[in-house]
Amino acid sequence: MVTDIKSTLPARIGRLDELAYNLWWSWHEKARDLFRALNYTQWHLSGHNPVKELLNTTPAILTAAAADPEFLNLYDAVMADFDTDLSNRNTWCSENHKELLSQKIAYFSAEFAIHRSLPIYAGGLGVLAGDLCKEASDLGLPLVAVGFMYPQGYFQQRISAEGWQEEIYQQINFEEAPIRSCPFPSSCGPSIQLELNGKSLHVCSWLVHIGEVDLFLLDTDCEGNSPQDRLLSARLYTADREQRLQQEFVLGIGGVRLLRTLGINPTIWHANEGHTSFMMLERTREEMTKGKSLDQAARSVRAATIFTTHTPVPAGHDTFAAGLMEKYFRRYCESLGLSFRDFMQLGQVHPDEGFFNMTILGLKMADYRNAVSLIHEKVTKKMWHSLWPGVAEDQVPITHITNGVHLPTWIAPELSSICEKYLSGPLLHRHDDAGLCQQITEIPDHELWAVRKTLKRKFIGNIIEYLQKRWTEGKASAPQILAMGSLLDSETLTIGFVRRFTEYKRPGLIFHDIERLKKIINNTDYPVQVIFAGKSHPADYPSKVLLHQVYTLAADRDFQGRIAFIEDYDMHIARFLTQGVDVWLNNPRRLQEACGTSGMKASINGVPQISVRDGWWDEAYNGANGWSINSGPEAADKEQDDTDAAAIYRILEEQVVPLYYDRDRDGVPHGWLKVVKEAFRTVVPQFCARRMLKEYTEKMYLPASMNKT
Repeated sequence: MVTDIKSTLPARIGRLDELAYNLWWSWHEKARDLFRALNYTQWHLSGHNPVKELLNTTPAILTAAAADPEFLNLYDAVMADFDTDLSNRNTWCSENHKELLSQKIAYFSAEFAIHRSLPIYAGGLGVLAGDLCKEASDLGLPLVAVGFMYPQGYFQQRISAEGWQEEIYQQINFEEAPIRSCPFPSSCGPSIQLELNGKSLHVCSWLVHIGEVDLFLLDTDCEGNSPQDRLLSARLYTADREQRLQQEFVLGIGGVRLLRTLGINPTIWHANEGHTSFMMLERTREEMTKGKSLDQAARSVRAATIFTTHTPVPAGHDTFAAGLMEKYFRRYCESLGLSFRDFMQLGQVHPDEGFFNMTILGLKMADYRNAVSLIHEKVTKKMWHSLWPGVAEDQVPITHITNGVHLPTWIAPELSSICEKYLSGPLLHRHDDAGLCQQITEIPDHELWAVRKTLKRKFIGNIIEYLQKRWTEGKASAPQILAMGSLLDSETLTIGFVRRFTEYKRPGLIFHDIERLKKIINNTDYPVQVIFAGKSHPADYPSKVLLHQVYTLAADRDFQGRIAFIEDYDMHIARFLTQGVDVWLNNPRRLQEACGTSGMKASINGVPQISVRDGWWDEAYNGANGWSINSGPEAADKEQDDTDAAAIYRILEEQVVPLYYDRDRDGVPHGWLKVVKEAFRTVVPQFCARRMLKEYTEKMYLPASMNKT
């Protein structure tokens, strides 16, 4: 039972609980200022979680705030904005596609990253899903989302004294999280029921408000379930294949049944990656209960379904062995009127392959299919060409909608403020307007440089504060404190390599020639520092070895403290990193990065990229907004690591370092700021979630909405 915060609030500020339980505050700076002003100490200690802050704020402080004219002025302004955004305001959707307002778009994803106060995300897929939900609220799209509540979330990362990743799982305190129990109709009780391997499974649900978007999170930690079943949904991306299949059964089939129970009947269904594909089976079964044949039912489901794939390598797609599928779907496939062999073919290219592929199911059961960048579209068409053997590869019916990032979430307030000062329109409301973003050139270099320096100082200050806490608590040794950034300098050119640690992303590539790197980093006049952050999957031992190697080099005295590894990378740290470093380094193996969005977050803050031309960067790079590692996105050759590492060193030595340190007499690097402005100008309008979601609407949601059968 969640504590009733409202009863503790003075009437004059009685809506603070309503605001705290709607993650709208997470991307509105004035709302964050409001909670910061209420009780800064608890705001800081809570990890910027207003629910936890309110729970730990004394009645005396609340009473004082309710009598403080300055606080009340801010409170009234925030609540007015909140009401405007959540009322029937004029939105892009209402002005351009009013016909959608009477419908619902259901968006299914295995993870959602909204804010670190709800740690149910692992990485880029979740961040994309969260950004899409926020943008749907901003645009007024009638979207409802379905995912999982993982009571233990994703792991917290600690690096041992020997440099190895350790995973810590902590139970989410539901009392302190910005969630509510799902308001089921009184006729059906606190959960829905599924049949899982011949036994009844209870599934309860949590509700998260994201502006106007409702996110429903499924949870098996319910009364009536066995201890084992209660743990089914405990962790995100479990390595246990059977538990993974159970989770995806609950997400897809349970998610559809949850929406039906709540009286929500979407006309458009969007599956974000193969984890969610079972929802198409459940909808097919539903159509058959209306008297349709299997072919008619499947045709009806396909006509209303969008399927997005994010994975450019075959090994990354979820597959399940035939024996496991039979254990959990034998009875279900009978409800579809299919033999088990025919059922298995829904997830196979060829009969009797021995496994069921979730991406194949999604591709077969959706009429609208997309990859997440132009290059990824080409890779995906080649990968799945065998599903359409009668057509040429370039005619395979898969398109692309390149990912984008939610600008209000990721742009630094300091940069947003200076844009408001010099741009002719409100950036946060018109950021997909290329003409508006062109006006970044109007910002005086010295003012923009002051903002960039402020962001770097904030970022490094945040690291130092964290390390001081770890040191005083006796939770880190001196070598660990050194390796995690205690000697970082805000005046030094800073490169960030921040992403999931895995082999194809080549986190250690910059160390390919150690001696050459030392000369670059330890240049007395023009030093360079490199910051790493990221997590390895708990079951991916080779990636843990890579992380250990990078961490060990960070502790090497020969680098003079200019290599750092920041532990426990999450959304909070991501904001500081993407806003505060000077250069973003990205060097995956070619054609293995579907899109990538971390570099977008950096560039919208004026942080140029040094990147392989893969994923989104091949679309974005124009020769002036960052640097390309070697040539285009052709497939790798045997010497790729050698040539790419040499290219990184050459770019740093000949272009990046000289340009960054070339200052006028006031210390302003005009040449560098030209690249900063070009990165902002080109990336903001083209790679924002607003552009992305408008594309989804006009290319997929609208056509799907017209295919009612």
